[in-house]
Amino acid sequence: MKERVTDFTQGGILGPLMRFMLPVLFAMLLQDLYGAVDLFIVGRFAQTSDVSGVTTGAQIMSLVMNLAVGFSMGVTILLGQQIGRGEREKGGKVVGAGVAFFLIVGTVVSAVMSLSAPAVARMMQAPEEAFGQTVQYIRICGGGAVVVVAFNLIGSIFRGLGDSRTPLMTVAIACVFNIAGDLALVAGLGMGAAGAAAATVAAQLISVALSLAIIRRRPLPFAFSVRDIRPVPAIVRDITRLGLPIAVQSVLVSISFLWIMAIINAISVQASAGMGVANKIISFIMLVPSAFGQSMAAVVAQNAGAKRYDRAMKTLRYGIAVSLGFGAVMSVLSFSFGENLASFFTKDAAVAAGAHSYLKAYAIDCLLTPFLFCLIGFFNGLGKTKFVMAQGITGAFCVRVPASFLLSRLQPVTLFRIGLATPMSTALQILLCFGCLVYVKKRVWDTSGEGINDTACR
Repeated sequence: MKERVTDFTQGGILGPLMRFMLPVLFAMLLQDLYGAVDLFIVGRFAQTSDVSGVTTGAQIMSLVMNLAVGFSMGVTILLGQQIGRGEREKGGKVVGAGVAFFLIVGTVVSAVMSLSAPAVARMMQAPEEAFGQTVQYIRICGGGAVVVVAFNLIGSIFRGLGDSRTPLMTVAIACVFNIAGDLALVAGLGMGAAGAAAATVAAQLISVALSLAIIRRRPLPFAFSVRDIRPVPAIVRDITRLGLPIAVQSVLVSISFLWIMAIINAISVQASAGMGVANKIISFIMLVPSAFGQSMAAVVAQNAGAKRYDRAMKTLRYGIAVSLGFGAVMSVLSFSFGENLASFFTKDAAVAAGAHSYLKAYAIDCLLTPFLFCLIGFFNGLGKTKFVMAQGITGAFCVRVPASFLLSRLQPVTLFRIGLATPMSTALQILLCFGCLVYVKKRVWDTSGEGINDTACR
């Protein structure tokens, strides 16, 4: 079987970028699809309290997911830079150290989430009538956090090798089993939020097991054995140096959205469910810029390793241009047809109207995130993950959270006003990213574009 490794340091840029991005996009689409299936089936076969429990619990689990994705991005960047430098033979040790490290992290997170589920639900101000369902969802999904970590690590390893099709395969497997589990546990047995959570964890566990069996038969561009699975301190430090800032930024940004969720939960159960439905739609709306952001990191990492910064800049421009065109279409759909989209996930007219109100604010963000996500992916690929962390935290806690709180005090309270805090934050983050980009180009890269000071905007 032929190994799947792509060299992004030579030849055309847009074509290879699109071929790499599309499987990433489809993988994210499938991942959001089985999350949407949870909400769709719970919305159709359970109560509004179950919908609220799933949406609040899903916000918590997105924090765990972001932790896993952020840390594992360190493996993607490290492998990509090694391939760009022509050091493929070191890949086996990186993969082995990553597996050992993430196994430890996943086990700890699983234990913490299982034990703290009631406290987390109280912190989120889960509505009283949905409190039990929220705790069930968090406890079941949180207990399977080690599976979530393994699921994301597999994808990160292969994206670092320039292979985005294998992660698509792992997500497709999980999607099929999750849909089957939802139909059996929620629609069939009436288990509500608990059934949706159990189906999600079981699907990812099956996906990881089958994916590992398939991967064992696939040749890798480096030697790898069970003996390599050990936490080599130097490699773990490199993975942590690159991945920890991304993980911290992702977790803190997720916390800022959880804060907004808590503010809205205090309004009413209908508002809570409405925001949950809107967030599920938003996850689809943001797919293209998110896919370009993830792809940008892998492509730029190889070019950074090869010191081809001219190609890295062209990759950034192509990513922004393509994702901005898609964002304009999504902006129109969100603003004008948000209630129709929300009605697909809920039969409650008040919930659908609330979701549309929130989506109108996100119509603005649709025009901003193509810039932000591509810039974040670009800086991640360069290894400037500390700057990415700084700008993300600044946007979240200097703008998004305080603005959400202040806007929620205005009467009458609307989800549209609260939602405006997000594009306000995005605008500030874009300004910070462009400022760092100008600094790097003028003060750090030499005139030929072939040198860079690794401390810049770090």
